[in-house]
Amino acid sequence: MRTSDFDYDLPPELIAQTPVEPRDSSRLLVLSRDTGQMEHRRFHEIADYLEEGDLLVLNDSRVIPARLHGRREETGGRVEMLLLRRLEPGTWEALGRPGRRLRPGVRVLVRGHAGGELAVEVLESCEEGIKIVRISSEEGLEKVGEVPLPPYIHTPLSDPERYQTVYSRTAGSVAAPTAGLHFTVGLLDEIRRKGVRIAFTTLHVELDTFRPVKAERPEEHRLRSEAFSLDERAADELNAARREGRRIVAVGTTTVRLLEQVSLWAEQGDGVIRPASAWAELFILPGYRFRAVQAMVTNFHLPRSTLLMLVSAFAGRERVLAAYREAIRLRYRFYSFGDCMLIL
Repeated sequence: MRTSDFDYDLPPELIAQTPVEPRDSSRLLVLSRDTGQMEHRRFHEIADYLEEGDLLVLNDSRVIPARLHGRREETGGRVEMLLLRRLEPGTWEALGRPGRRLRPGVRVLVRGHAGGELAVEVLESCEEGIKIVRISSEEGLEKVGEVPLPPYIHTPLSDPERYQTVYSRTAGSVAAPTAGLHFTVGLLDEIRRKGVRIAFTTLHVELDTFRPVKAERPEEHRLRSEAFSLDERAADELNAARREGRRIVAVGTTTVRLLEQVSLWAEQGDGVIRPASAWAELFILPGYRFRAVQAMVTNFHLPRSTLLMLVSAFAGRERVLAAYREAIRLRYRFYSFGDCMLIL
């Protein structure tokens, strides 16, 4: 298995720059894992494929205003920072530009458009350009920070809430769990009325998830862990669904990673999924045996990405790439603000 096995050519005009309205009017490609058969629907029709007793699991992580634009205190030079991971109150891992000038001891002042000021001090330089920084006020992030959009989106977002799921509540991600962007409150209510159970989990998305794999062999790639939380209610729902043989439907690759991580731990113990606040370290590649997830809702992912590898592990690389070719032929919209797949 080589990283090039997960490459494909995408016309640039198919990279969605803005979200569709309403959210659930996006297109939906339904793919059968068993037969490779495809259907083409609209996302608001997804309830047609869900059954009474299914457990739909969603990631309620909320994107933080992690992008900071400021100036160096001493020289006035412009600086852009992206907070990645909160290590402890006030201390974060971050990326910064220009990175070489952001040495330990440098202070950056960030001012918001509507007032407010934040000081950022570089404490340490680490591998892969990561900086350890201290910010003067975490509350100030809301006033001076911006919600970061992926680098392939060049159109400014008029409403930052459009890059949040309608059920987001636990702040911590630097990128949205985008498969959930298609759901509306009304659609979730319709799904509940059908007898589908819904559970919420939290996994904070980091940019490393979306970076292309540069190693020649995927297993040589180092995938960073991501913080997650599974509460007692969600654990109970998962255990009941597994015990009763009901289908577990994961919304997004982030949710898949969380569910498979806790299911692997359960298998290594007494078979019971327990509440946890921990780190998801699982790197899912073709050949992995899925323990929890029977169906998946997922967007179309970048070539050579760990997310495309995960989806290929679930549905088979050839079938997934065939679905991508068909989506390109039919002019589906790709990536974060793009269309969606339901894999059954």
